[in-house]
Amino acid sequence: MLSLKVSGMTCGGCINAVTRAVQAQDPAAKVQADLATQIVTLETALTAEKAAQLITDAGFPVVQ
Repeated sequence: MLSLKVSGMTCGGCINAVTRAVQAQDPAAKVQADLATQIVTLETALTAEKAAQLITDAGFPVVQ
């Protein structure tokens, strides 16, 4: 289970874009996002670094 702080998410469409970005590399991944806290929680086989890169590449920077 990974938790990443992601900036720029403002709506359900943003959550869908983040989900699609992760599931493109790990179709079995479970993605949950909280718009209020900007936290994305992932159940995935991907490393934290890879997941963060995919989300950032989708236009939503991961904050350290």
